[in-house]
Amino acid sequence: MKTTPRPPKPATGNDWRLRFMQRVVITGLGAVTPLGNTIADTWQALLEGRSGVGLISRFDTSDFAIRIAGEVKDFNLDPAVDAREARRMALNVRYALNAALEATRSAQLDMNQEDPNQVGVIFGSGAGGLDLILEQQEVLRTKGPRRVAPLLIANMLGDSASGQIAIQIGAKGPNMAVLAACSTGGHNIGEAFETIRRGDAAVMITGGSEAPITPLTLASFTTMKGLASDNENPAHACKPFDARRDGFILSEGAAALVLESMEHAQARNASIIAEVIGYGNGNDAFHMAAPDEQGEGAVHTMSMALRKAEIVPDAVDYINAHGTGTPANDAVETQAIKAVFGAYARRVAISSTKSMLGHMMGAAGAIEAVVCALAIRDGLLPPTINYAIPDPECDLDYVPNARRTAAIAVALSNSIGLGGHNSCLILRRVDQAR
Repeated sequence: MKTTPRPPKPATGNDWRLRFMQRVVITGLGAVTPLGNTIADTWQALLEGRSGVGLISRFDTSDFAIRIAGEVKDFNLDPAVDAREARRMALNVRYALNAALEATRSAQLDMNQEDPNQVGVIFGSGAGGLDLILEQQEVLRTKGPRRVAPLLIANMLGDSASGQIAIQIGAKGPNMAVLAACSTGGHNIGEAFETIRRGDAAVMITGGSEAPITPLTLASFTTMKGLASDNENPAHACKPFDARRDGFILSEGAAALVLESMEHAQARNASIIAEVIGYGNGNDAFHMAAPDEQGEGAVHTMSMALRKAEIVPDAVDYINAHGTGTPANDAVETQAIKAVFGAYARRVAISSTKSMLGHMMGAAGAIEAVVCALAIRDGLLPPTINYAIPDPECDLDYVPNARRTAAIAVALSNSIGLGGHNSCLILRRVDQAR
């Protein structure tokens, strides 16, 4: 039986347990996306409102109804990674390694100066090594069982990126992957945040990666009728919150963050980009491919993050929405934001960067958390592009079509995944009082 979603109770700050937990800050960022293979390139393209969506070049799509996706372009493996070893890796793992290495370098994290047992990795992929699975299935079919790669299993798993990142940098602390479909990136960051907050590590490399652009995946999402259909105008195909929206864009890439305890970051004079202050985690328990019609799961998850952050809803200045561009998701997410934020929902700035990046699946929550951190750092909000015709069910401020300058003290990132998985992260400018 469904009930009307209830707004969160105001944070009271009375939970004594929160008072003895570590503060957690972001000191490094990295990305591989359809808009660029670095943070700088991706962020610049987002602020300019450019789309990374185009016709699929990786395989023949002549028999497919949908022929567009957000492909990573001109990707070159980081020279620090052994090329021979990389040939065994799934594509999503290679993306993850590049993003993680960029993040650790931007954080100026020197593992020679760190206790490796205090540096951990939580980094996941919703689908894992699909490319390796499909490739080796074909090897089995055409060449027989003796020719199947001996390290297939080790390299196709959803936690392969987490293991490879740890090996690459020498991190011996907590290591795992949270797999939660399109909420994977958000959950991995949230669990890394909790790991530091409770004192189990001083530094965590975290994020998400995905390489789902395969014939099988494209065919499945097409028959599900989940994808945007405008093959003639790929850059304009994804239209979050617009009345014409008809689906999401299958996309790929990775995003990584270096999280540290505030104490550790200050001790090494690290440059702090933003502070992570809240994480919500829940499930719709409704349907494997559709959001709860009342938005109860998203309401609960945002409310949990606000409670743990010890802030009230109107302290949030910016929301990076899940905003896939599907008719159901955008309407339900809008309804959930209204339930949590009340009248203030009409004044908070909201944008969907999936309008430009496409849906990076297991990496989506990670790149969107990165966007929130950069919005706080630079005081700039990326737009929701392709927004032209308002939908009465989606009637909030979606920062349409052009970036906006705004002083952002607190930003919130939503992720809503297949299977009903929901995650919510809240970031804050570090000069805000605790």
